[in-house]
Amino acid sequence: MSSREIMDAKKGIERKTIVFRDPVVKHVVTKFVSRSDIGYEKYGRTLDDERRGKFKNLAGYLNDIQEELMDAVLYIQAAREELEDREKEI
Repeated sequence: MSSREIMDAKKGIERKTIVFRDPVVKHVVTKFVSRSDIGYEKYGRTLDDERRGKFKNLAGYLNDIQEELMDAVLYIQAAREELEDREKEI
């Protein structure tokens, strides 16, 4: 086992080689991994750590989901308005 593999194991990091057929899927998976890394840097724990450690209950997760979906609706509206503005410029 290499020193990197030992360090990863101590940190709970699992490495896996994935062959992507679809570059769109690869792009999304890369974004998920990046978002996970950012969350870990910010909070110092994974979602699994959070769940197992009871840092948040089911109501907390449902609240997070609701807030994220509300944000998504706002982003959709802003994007629609941006498209409308661009169409008016043409």
